[in-house]
Amino acid sequence: MTSWLDDELQACNFADVRLGKRFRIVLERFSQGLGETIPLACQDWASTKAAYRFFSNRRVSEQEILAGHFQATRARFQVTEGWVLVLHDTTEFSFQREDSGAIGVTNRVNSGKDPAGRLRMHTVCGLLMHSSLVVTTEGLPLGLAAVKFWTRKKFKGCNALKKKINPHPASYRREGKRPLAGELETGHHAPE
Repeated sequence: MTSWLDDELQACNFADVRLGKRFRIVLERFSQGLGETIPLACQDWASTKAAYRFFSNRRVSEQEILAGHFQATRARFQVTEGWVLVLHDTTEFSFQREDSGAIGVTNRVNSGKDPAGRLRMHTVCGLLMHSSLVVTTEGLPLGLAAVKFWTRKKFKGCNALKKKINPHPASYRREGKRPLAGELETGHHAPE
């Protein structure tokens, strides 16, 4: 009998079998501590250090981590009758760093006035994440169809990015079909 974790990891192919085993352990710990920080979910220093080492490993990519979930989302979508909704959201992650070069910037904000009455602006260090969640019309989540991370240095002009991430659904209606999980052109999507 397979577990939900087996379904989510089936399409994950890491360069080394040990990385796949470590990813499974990390996901098991995270699923037992939903919403917790990595140290709280991992419960001890050795497990916490192993999780951080896994995520910072140069041989592990976003695409490898997400491939299994995208494939599982696609499989759930294909057996779903009727319409589905693809809910889009952009989230901003902010970090306090003296040098934003390693992470990137999201925007510049007004931080009040200086003693001379001039506006002070500061740059917010962080990154943005746009995700596309597939749900049934009854509200049952099927999973993520796409995820895209970026910083403002990388993409200038949010309107152009929105058109790329969220193509107009009318093109699917004209063709008489529904988009499959991973068909949105966002950079990371389910394999064919």
